[in-house]
Amino acid sequence: MTTLAGALDVTAVRADFPILTESVNGEPLVYLDSAATSQKPRVVLDAERAFLEHENAAVHRGAHTLAAEATESFEDARAAVARFVGAGPESIVWTSGATSALNLVAYAIGNASIAGGPLALTRGDEIVVTEAEHHANLIPWQQLAARTGATLRHIPVHDDGTLDLVTAADLIGERTRIVAFPHVSNVLGIVNPVADLVALARSAGALTVLDACQSAPHLPLDLPALGVDLAAFSGHKMLGPYGIGALYGRGEVLDALPPVLTGGSMVTTVTLDAAEFLPAPQKFEAGTQPVSQAIGLAAAVRYLDHLGMQNVHERERVLEKRLRDGVRSIPGIRLLGDTDVADRVALCAFDVDGVHAHDVGQVLDARGIAVRVGHHCAQPLHRRFDMTATVRASASVFTTEAEIDTFLDALSGVRAFFGVRR
Repeated sequence: MTTLAGALDVTAVRADFPILTESVNGEPLVYLDSAATSQKPRVVLDAERAFLEHENAAVHRGAHTLAAEATESFEDARAAVARFVGAGPESIVWTSGATSALNLVAYAIGNASIAGGPLALTRGDEIVVTEAEHHANLIPWQQLAARTGATLRHIPVHDDGTLDLVTAADLIGERTRIVAFPHVSNVLGIVNPVADLVALARSAGALTVLDACQSAPHLPLDLPALGVDLAAFSGHKMLGPYGIGALYGRGEVLDALPPVLTGGSMVTTVTLDAAEFLPAPQKFEAGTQPVSQAIGLAAAVRYLDHLGMQNVHERERVLEKRLRDGVRSIPGIRLLGDTDVADRVALCAFDVDGVHAHDVGQVLDARGIAVRVGHHCAQPLHRRFDMTATVRASASVFTTEAEIDTFLDALSGVRAFFGVRR
């Protein structure tokens, strides 16, 4: 698909998303919750439906024509998603989402720690994460540390939300075995310094694991060029279906990881006493795979490729500035990660003084505006800023300046609505 040149035609893009014509509470839908789950363009809906209507069969299992066609489409989808992140198809493992992918890695390393090998952890080894993690890139490492006796350490964030790289350099050392971190914070919207963290990890001989959920939909992404060993992303956050995601891994790392789920389709030879496994990625794909969802995700990345990810990023930089400048200009609102020095995506989280986040969300919802409220699966980060909940607004390729302005207008009246004067 040919990449579009220049600025995005947002009107044309919006026409591709059927749900954007809906009304909510009698108001036109203003969808500002893409960081939680994105809306799907018609080509994604059509691709998944077309597969189910015309090619549906078990992949990698049948010798009949329909099964061969289904397998070809399934593997073409893997190749399309791999190209989107700058990788080869052998580097992409299908999962049900990023949470599944990150748990796969943690449990595989746990298995390696039992069996021994280059990725094994022992008591006294260290796993380093950040204070800005989504729970999906924190709890698996907590559990792995508990199972292996490793120590979990974290890189703090500054008051402006940026990572404390001085402390990171002190933390990452000879006992560090894993460094896991988000490419983009799902609360702060800040693009983290991947190159710096990868360099620190490499100097210690540590494995790097990237949470790319909030970067894959918004930034040009070349995972091999970033130098990370492993990365996870979810389809439903990047215009694709639910129930599909991917684990990217460098070949030698995937080869060293033992399988976690076992069963059919990931073996070469099975006896009553033992089994031999296929090479990666198939050794991680036991049982029935999310085939139609993979087809839908491939349609999503082709759609994003057509728009051009640099175009997407430049467009969203405009929206991000309008969104953040507007929020910070409203009295009584505290914006988390309020810094101009870092690269960002169009996402911000904030606290409205005197009004609980859930109440803010209800007022906005009455105007047809969908935002996220709560801790956004990042309780430690909220605790860092002495908060239990915030409101998060997040844009996507279909968001307009007018929608941002509608949101800001509604937000500016929230404190008065609740009679908050201070």
